[in-house]
Amino acid sequence: MALLKFKKLGIETYKPGKSKLSRLKNIIKLSANESALGVSPKVKKEINKKINISKYPDSKSKNLRRYISNKFKCRFENIICGAGSDEIIQIICTLFLKPKDQVIVPKFSFLMYRIYAKIAGANIIYSKEKNFKISVSEILKKVSKKTKIVFLANPNNPTGTYLKKKELLKLRKKLRSNILLVVDDAYVEYMKNKNYESGLKLFKNKKNVLILRTFSKIYGLASLRIGWGYGPKNIIDAMYAMKPPFNVNSAAQLAAVAALKDNNFIKKSVKHNFFWGEKLKKAFNNYGIKTNEVNTNFLLLNFNKCKYSANYIQKKLENSGIILRGMKSYKIKNALRLTIGNSAANNRVIKILKKIFN
Repeated sequence: MALLKFKKLGIETYKPGKSKLSRLKNIIKLSANESALGVSPKVKKEINKKINISKYPDSKSKNLRRYISNKFKCRFENIICGAGSDEIIQIICTLFLKPKDQVIVPKFSFLMYRIYAKIAGANIIYSKEKNFKISVSEILKKVSKKTKIVFLANPNNPTGTYLKKKELLKLRKKLRSNILLVVDDAYVEYMKNKNYESGLKLFKNKKNVLILRTFSKIYGLASLRIGWGYGPKNIIDAMYAMKPPFNVNSAAQLAAVAALKDNNFIKKSVKHNFFWGEKLKKAFNNYGIKTNEVNTNFLLLNFNKCKYSANYIQKKLENSGIILRGMKSYKIKNALRLTIGNSAANNRVIKILKKIFN
């Protein structure tokens, strides 16, 4: 009897940050870059009130796209919504890539870019980073005739560093015009630096740039899986032709609209993030643990100059019920990633660190 055959992909599966510790109940999960303050109260009110579970959702998320279009002053017809920005990445890779094409990603970058590109049959080319920062010159060095897409997040996950406005503009200018640049703005709301500009603002009218945005981070809708993409209408139309018909559920669409309306919640979240990010950074630096600047809702902790290893600290924290993200799947040695949590969680981290080091 002949056996069914399927593709052998040879990919490293995405492993989410740990969320349980078998022996402990009240754990603090700081491993997945989730929102410190949860979600706007307006969101809870909205989805309790309006959701009709027995009906299919709007397949084109029209109401949500109208709100996005108004809020970010961009064209309604150039927006596509997905079940998380992950799904937008998947559609981009399916649309653009064929076997043996090349995709460039920075060495330390969000794992889903390489995973979906590899599933589409492309070869992944890694560009070196300089001090954990994406390097435009290193990306340009890797460009070949086969290069189809360059993926990058700005600010970058998991390093928390960013490209300045002029560096990002230089990259697009120096890349061949038939190479698609995908700029992931996942952490844009946390950025307050004057020399930074979002991908959406810089490339709104470009014919060869796609922008990714998410509702999983500052808006706190991680479990509803909702994100969006913005790009040239011809590309967006082609993406619509291949997306699943009802990919974004009604609860996600309603929640995202309510989240966009609550500017005060966003301001409060940004303020909280910066205050605690600085406080945590200082606490870690006191023990010789180096971190990035506060450009995102997480800190990459580097233990090379610390008397203890990342592994040792991770185990100590887990014994106290606190989960950080190990950096093994990102191939960053002796490092951990900490999501900035709520006040109680952050205070607990500082308290336990004190205990470990004293």
